[in-house]
Amino acid sequence: MAAKPKKGGLGRGLDALFADVPVTAPQPEEIKEEKTSKPEKEEVAAEDRVNYINIHEIMPNVNQPRKTFNEEKIEELAASITEHGIIQPIVVRKKKKGYEIVAGERRWRAAMKAGLAEVPCLLKELTDEQNMLIAIIENMQREDLNPIEEAEGLHQMVETFGMTQEQVSRSVGKSRPYITNSLRLLKLPEYIRSRIAEGVITAGHGRTLITVEDEDLRRQLFDKIIAEGLSVRETEKLVAELSKPAKKRPAQKTKNPDTAHVEEELKSILGTKVNIIEKGKKGKIEIECYSRDELNRLIDLLKRLG
Repeated sequence: MAAKPKKGGLGRGLDALFADVPVTAPQPEEIKEEKTSKPEKEEVAAEDRVNYINIHEIMPNVNQPRKTFNEEKIEELAASITEHGIIQPIVVRKKKKGYEIVAGERRWRAAMKAGLAEVPCLLKELTDEQNMLIAIIENMQREDLNPIEEAEGLHQMVETFGMTQEQVSRSVGKSRPYITNSLRLLKLPEYIRSRIAEGVITAGHGRTLITVEDEDLRRQLFDKIIAEGLSVRETEKLVAELSKPAKKRPAQKTKNPDTAHVEEELKSILGTKVNIIEKGKKGKIEIECYSRDELNRLIDLLKRLG
């Protein structure tokens, strides 16, 4: 059993594990010769050398962080494999029955489509923990994960294997802020996470929507992003505007009851709204009018009162 690597150091060892080892697809004559020379009981594949393994004895990694595969890309790779063979071996580990993929599921899927009976593999003896970490790191280094798959993989490294964000950062070769921002995406509701995973909106949109605490408002903003195709910058600006506290109107002072009574008397006499403004010992009276004729009427009335 291989020694268990120290947490946080796997990233530096992946170059050796996933080195591009050119592999030429065996020619029919070679396959025939190999089959005739095999003993009746097939030997277990050897570690650290390329082994050709029956494709139907290989199964996907149940802890594979990558959940979605682009079928068009798989078809393109299958066509390339048909023409040139598999250039880089699939990394597998032995299970009680058959082999489990550690890295290279996309190549395995394409090889199935291409109709290969056997595929070149590198056999590695790994624990469940090593298998999971390598699957996550390999996918991240190759940028094969969508932002949500990546966040879920990082979350597993922290929660399942007890790694600190600093150890995760060293293992995957990403900065601490990158790890933190990625994990924050998992706080979003499912309807937003699914659209990020599908590429409808970006992780940047998601990080902006996290800052909106009111769920109804967040849903409205999300719908607006989709409907109007808002950029991340436009979304940030919109969220900032909505987050500004509403300007409070200055509280109106309660008017002196005596002043209010006088206002009502003048309103009755003049037939229009009257407002008395008091400022300390001083004050003024405002008499409203709505036309030139109204003004002339008030002037005549005031003259008669005088």
